[in-house]
Amino acid sequence: MKITPDTNVLVRVLVGDHAEQSKVAEAILKKADLIAISIPALCELTWVLSRGYKASTADIAASIRHLINASSTVVDRPAAEAGLAFLDAGGDFADGVIAHEGHWLGGDTFVSFDKRAVRLVEASGGLARLASGT
Repeated sequence: MKITPDTNVLVRVLVGDHAEQSKVAEAILKKADLIAISIPALCELTWVLSRGYKASTADIAASIRHLINASSTVVDRPAAEAGLAFLDAGGDFADGVIAHEGHWLGGDTFVSFDKRAVRLVEASGGLARLASGT
């Protein structure tokens, strides 16, 4: 079976806070020949783990790496790595993904009201600027 797990399946496997659902989620992932993890699911997972479960950034990054490095997992690796680079640098996983995908789509400058995100894009060699009224 080739599957695309929803964020709630990934959360159950990682957190194990719902015994029955966690057991089912683990069994589904173990049986799968291919686990296609979408970037939106990883963005949601990061948000749920940080906000809902108060997980540390290091734990979140380790969890994502554990998921995407499994032999049966496929993922948009460059986008996931861009998100992880931001996360490791103290930024938001989703901002890293957004900057990466925007560049891939042809955008040359990342624009945000988030000063940290702008600094992280610039630190990685990309063009970025703060959004302003002018």
